[in-house]
Amino acid sequence: MSEAATTPEMSAASPPEKKSGLRVRVQKLGTGLSNMVMPNIGAFIAWGLLTALFIEAGWLTGIFDSLKDPDGWVAEIGGWGAYEDGGVVAPMITYLLPIIIAYTGGRMVHGNRGAVVGAIATMGVIAGADVPMFLGAMIMGPLGGWLMKHLDGLWEGKIRPGFEMLVDNFSAGILGLLLAILGFFGVGPIVEAFTRAAGNAVDFLVEANLLPFTSIFIEPAKVLFLNNAINHGVLTPLGTAEAVETGKSILFLLETNPGPGLGILLAFSFFGKGFAKATAPGAAIIQVFGGIHEIYFPYVLAKPKLILAAILGGMTGVFINVIFATGLRAPAAPGSIIAIYAQTPGDSFLGVTLAVLGATTVSFLVSAVLLKADRNKDDTDLAAATASMESMKGKKSSVASALAGPEHQGAIHDIVFACDAGMGSSAMGASVLRKKIKQAGHQDVTVVNQAISNLTDTHDLVVTHEDLTDRARQSTPSAIHVSVDDFMSSPRYDEIVEMLGRTNVEASDQPDADTGHGPRHAAGTATAGAAVAAAAGTAVQQSASEVSQADADTGGNVLALESIVLHGSATTAAEAITEAGQLLVTAGAVDPSYVDAMHDREKSVSTFMGNGLAIPHGTNDAKVSIRRTGISFVRYDQPVDWNGKQAEFVVGIAGAGKDHLALLNQIAQVFLDADQVARLRAADSPEEVSHTLLVVDR
Repeated sequence: MSEAATTPEMSAASPPEKKSGLRVRVQKLGTGLSNMVMPNIGAFIAWGLLTALFIEAGWLTGIFDSLKDPDGWVAEIGGWGAYEDGGVVAPMITYLLPIIIAYTGGRMVHGNRGAVVGAIATMGVIAGADVPMFLGAMIMGPLGGWLMKHLDGLWEGKIRPGFEMLVDNFSAGILGLLLAILGFFGVGPIVEAFTRAAGNAVDFLVEANLLPFTSIFIEPAKVLFLNNAINHGVLTPLGTAEAVETGKSILFLLETNPGPGLGILLAFSFFGKGFAKATAPGAAIIQVFGGIHEIYFPYVLAKPKLILAAILGGMTGVFINVIFATGLRAPAAPGSIIAIYAQTPGDSFLGVTLAVLGATTVSFLVSAVLLKADRNKDDTDLAAATASMESMKGKKSSVASALAGPEHQGAIHDIVFACDAGMGSSAMGASVLRKKIKQAGHQDVTVVNQAISNLTDTHDLVVTHEDLTDRARQSTPSAIHVSVDDFMSSPRYDEIVEMLGRTNVEASDQPDADTGHGPRHAAGTATAGAAVAAAAGTAVQQSASEVSQADADTGGNVLALESIVLHGSATTAAEAITEAGQLLVTAGAVDPSYVDAMHDREKSVSTFMGNGLAIPHGTNDAKVSIRRTGISFVRYDQPVDWNGKQAEFVVGIAGAGKDHLALLNQIAQVFLDADQVARLRAADSPEEVSHTLLVVDR
């Protein structure tokens, strides 16, 4: 057994779950910060090159003496000599970069309206501070988008026709005005004080020769995908402020040095085993020249003790950079040696080169010793470590195909969406995915839902919540596994559709293994697909009329009017689960013990589906507490915090058999339609809710 077995996600019942939850929150914070910065890296590079070329001590003046004229065009662009109050370099770092970061952050939250308000608000913090306002932009951009989104929600559907543009423009302008004032007098000075304090802390670490010890935190954080929060949330803003004053910053080199990862990959190239040894040389090229550091993370996850090599290598690189007083002019992203050298000032080339070589050497030597001393003679389970990495990252890695080994061969026809109980989350997720697949024209692909305990290794592709993927992989090792964290609108669904477009088309061009002929007959494939669907007992493909029939078969009260509440009283997710569960108890659908099982289910995996919808339901073992199929519906005037996400609608589920699946399919289609969600939000009676959920033909 490889050491990868020591790294899966902790079970829901274990104490480390809280730490894992904190890690996930930091990852999401880092992802948000990264999503604001990374699309604009080209602007950082442009600013860095302008700085390198046109400042008074830049490349052009260093190469050509004739360009040192303080009245010349180089000085005019660089903003020095006779042009100290002009140039391009200073305005870019002061205004352009923070504003486009804020614009991107606001757009992430609320489209172009959020982007505009976020940019206006950021002008306030820029004018209210004397340091580059990257942190201020990362605060005000999303804040402006969030406030604009909620402000729009107050009068959505209530504005008279013809006045929409007037209200939209003035609301955005007034909100932007208020946020700009807040930024000028409040956020700007606070962020400036924080930036200066953090800068002083960095100076202290440098003067006390303690900066290398930051690798103790940075290197493990990289492997756990917390690096974005550290890099884009702290190092980039502080480094940029330092670079403005001194022309360079060592902070840009703390996380981007490719040496620690390169040393580990080189050690695997010489002393590794099997597939890990074979892939390490190619991974090293991708890491150093492509700048994709995450490609070495699975090697460390497979052999966790190698984190020591990464830490010592990182410390060595930082130590050398401190000795030579090196730094970069601007962030190097991605962390390619090419991008690093592009941002390296002339007096730092030697130090940067030695830092990379030193970090590589130390990391290689430590890794070599650890690999040679490893008593485990089995091949490194790199595929499992890659899957663990993707689970932590929350999405498929851009370089995973180079590490995970051979994927599922041939066409994909049988997809199963699995959850703990198989009665709620998986049914709705399967419904959404099925619709996307059918719309893409893959009529021969079946999507069924199932309890994870009932999985067998007969499926082509298995979709699960990211917290359940490891369990699913144990039962279905031959299948492709896809992890999601948002059942209603996960981007992984589109990736699956794209995968089908590749695999099924490619497979159709290959001779059939049994007959030696080409593509299978379409009718035969469709028949086989129908058989799979029937065997799985999926009722989720029923139409609206079939939903009504299923309701009639269960006494006409699967979703009784008495089980619909328009103004829920709960203020927490736990209270909302109890509220939805008690409605099921009152309706006679379940025993009181089922409510406890709903809470147990939530501790295992979140039942938040996305698009403001949560569907709490019991565990698989709790089906004995279900008297008959029942569903409850609760709408909240103030959305409930559902583990960091906002749930406005809570649908309690108790499925005795398969008869509730058609209704869940119908509900899923409603919540994929913004107009139908708006109807639910504006409904004044339980009858309107019932009509929207059950009658409207999708």
